[in-house]
Amino acid sequence: MSSNEETFQIFKTEAEKLESAINTGLAKSELSISEIVQIYYHITNVVSLSTLMKHLIEESHEHHSMIKKIEETLKFILEKFDSNLHPSIMAQLTSSITEITKSLGSRNTVKKSKDEIESEAKLYEKLRQIMSTQEFVKQYDKGLSYD
Repeated sequence: MSSNEETFQIFKTEAEKLESAINTGLAKSELSISEIVQIYYHITNVVSLSTLMKHLIEESHEHHSMIKKIEETLKFILEKFDSNLHPSIMAQLTSSITEITKSLGSRNTVKKSKDEIESEAKLYEKLRQIMSTQEFVKQYDKGLSYD
């Protein structure tokens, strides 16, 4: 098996995993922070592999079926992820931030028990994680192109 074929097999495997993750994400009403991060990392990896494969294939002028698979994968990402799941994730994160911020803002600032302080600290930590994830997700809009 040539180096291009081996790289293409890796690409196909990763593309299939990504397709499964996107379809699973679309089927869920809400994704966990770790699921969101995994999907975005996976997309970045698949898009990077597709760019590498296109470059290798163009140099060797071979394997038009590989290019077709790459194009199909990028189309799937555009149609299923960019148009559906990505906006849904952004809405989920924005909604979660709004809910937690409202909850924290409505809390009584008078003397609090240890349990109330711990509960509030957990909410602040969750808010920090969600806001950090939202910033990570926003980078997707800014940084990726499939050309």
